[in-house]
Amino acid sequence: MPVIALQGIRGGTGTTSVTAGLAWALRRQGKRVLVIDFSPDNQLRLHFNSSVSLAEGWARAELDAQPWHQAALCYENGLDFLPFGQLSVAEYHHWLAQHQQAPERWVQYLSQLRDGGDYGWLLLDFPASGPACTEQWREIADVVLCVLTADANSHIRLYQQPLPLGIRLLLNQFSADSRLQQDLQQYWQQHLNALLPVSIHRDEAMAEALAAKQPVGAYDAASLAADELNILASWCRAHVSGVRS
Repeated sequence: MPVIALQGIRGGTGTTSVTAGLAWALRRQGKRVLVIDFSPDNQLRLHFNSSVSLAEGWARAELDAQPWHQAALCYENGLDFLPFGQLSVAEYHHWLAQHQQAPERWVQYLSQLRDGGDYGWLLLDFPASGPACTEQWREIADVVLCVLTADANSHIRLYQQPLPLGIRLLLNQFSADSRLQQDLQQYWQQHLNALLPVSIHRDEAMAEALAAKQPVGAYDAASLAADELNILASWCRAHVSGVRS
């Protein structure tokens, strides 16, 4: 099964909204999808109609000595998600210490999910800045989509911080009304082979979808962002499917 990791080049690029929207688009194209939240911010669940008070998740289950996979939830038939879970600061440091000592545990879990037959696609939502163990978990992916916005901050980071080998760059929140964004997009198209041919425009439907606790395609299937995520899903199916046997 193909595995896609999504990670922002920095916080605030809209990676979690893109992850939820891509999962929905893949499901609309007939694929069974599992999405896993690897961010302690634990916000992915809010895109899938979960209560703000929901504390359950795979990290929460691990700390409570419960089976992590039992924390998975169903948004609709064929689209499941696994929240990170709510942890206090002290609990997070305890959880982190456990995984820093044995990062291979989740490498094994992800390999089992990838090689199993329960799902067609596995999407992994990683925080922009994560501990070293998450870098090892990310390596299980067939492709890493680095989400960025057309601003000076992202541009500086592109040339200042190392990016994983084989990464693909996804431009999100693009506004054609901004001269700066137009210039950066054109520059990246000319100089960055890793830039994907599809961009996701700034769309109020994306913000409204989170407020409604839905992926953008479920909230407004006719929106520009939903249409572009459908195109991204088609790109993934054409370029990522079958990379692993």
